[in-house]
Amino acid sequence: MATAKTTSKSASKADAGGSKTLHGLSPYVEKKNEEYMNEKQRAHFKEILKAWRSELMEEVDRTVMHMKDEAANFPDPADRATQEEEFSLELRTRDRERKLIKKIDKTLVRVEEDDYGFCDQCGIEIGIRRLEARPTADLCVDCKTLDEIKEKQITGG
Repeated sequence: MATAKTTSKSASKADAGGSKTLHGLSPYVEKKNEEYMNEKQRAHFKEILKAWRSELMEEVDRTVMHMKDEAANFPDPADRATQEEEFSLELRTRDRERKLIKKIDKTLVRVEEDDYGFCDQCGIEIGIRRLEARPTADLCVDCKTLDEIKEKQITGG
């Protein structure tokens, strides 16, 4: 019985300490009285952004290879249409990812220029947890919420 309790305790400690974020990296653990966006934090987010960018680039390469390998001139018009629709969806996804790569690149520049982690509209700290969830965030939660409310009022959505 004692070994079962010890095992479950150590397993839960391992889960808590070794949890991974989206890109296989552990979340940043803040230290008490640590300065916001210090060198270690910037390095952490730079690593996340580069890993994310690398994953997206690998997807682009896979798509190119997939489209080359799967491209066929089907005699049946329905089969051709299905393949074209599949390729179209894939290309739209890659286009969104291409835009995201540009945003990641801009964010990496902000990290280098020590301008990362602060809201573009009000200048306050965006926060480590928000940046962990969305590393390319450039607005704090309050400003982003206001932007979304304004957009809903304009578009009527």
